Amino acid sequence: MDGLDYWRLCDHLSIVQAALLVCDFDPADYQDSIEESDTNKPAGYEAAKAAISNALSKRLIGGELIPHYYYEDEGPPAGEVENSIDLTASSVEVGSLRSWLAGQNFRCRFFSSSSTATATPDYLDTDHPRYAPKLAAAVNAWLACADESTTRNMSPKKALEKWLRDNASKFALCDKQGNLNKSAIEQTAMVANWKPGGGAPKTSGG
Repeated sequence: MDGLDYWRLCDHLSIVQAALLVCDFDPADYQDSIEESDTNKPAGYEAAKAAISNALSKRLIGGELIPHYYYEDEGPPAGEVENSIDLTASSVEVGSLRSWLAGQNFRCRFFSSSSTATATPDYLDTDHPRYAPKLAAAVNAWLACADESTTRNMSPKKALEKWLRDNASKFALCDKQGNLNKSAIEQTAMVANWKPGGGAPKTSGG
């Protein structure tokens, strides 16, 4: 069995691990030292790391974004380092990452291998003759909002609509001038909404 296959057991990855797997490199060989090296970095790693970090910060990918903290003397953290991302402590939800990669029309061996269950389904394959953008949008939105962090202090409906607005151009949810089709976004969110009865969202405090 390929060493990469064992990583398929993970449902969450660090940003470093996710970026390495996107580049089809085994994180076990690099993750402990890659950020300390200026030369021993696989091709594509820096670009993949930046793209995943950016998508996670915009909540286009489910997971948890953890900043770096600074300390004053001894004791607990004094505060967050502004605009920082802890690449090893932050987590990326694998199913959401896979959906995001499919939405980017990006294929790599680990996340797109046709020999595994991670292959892109026909209904998400843009090259399929029966590809339906709004169906793909509903499925991708549902996957992207699977992680609880994406619906924190927000109803599923609102979270789905936000994701669809952010990704509207990829799924024919804009007109020819690039303006959002609000009606189509609402309808698509309605299809993907697993809580159509509504209800108050849970707050971060419980």
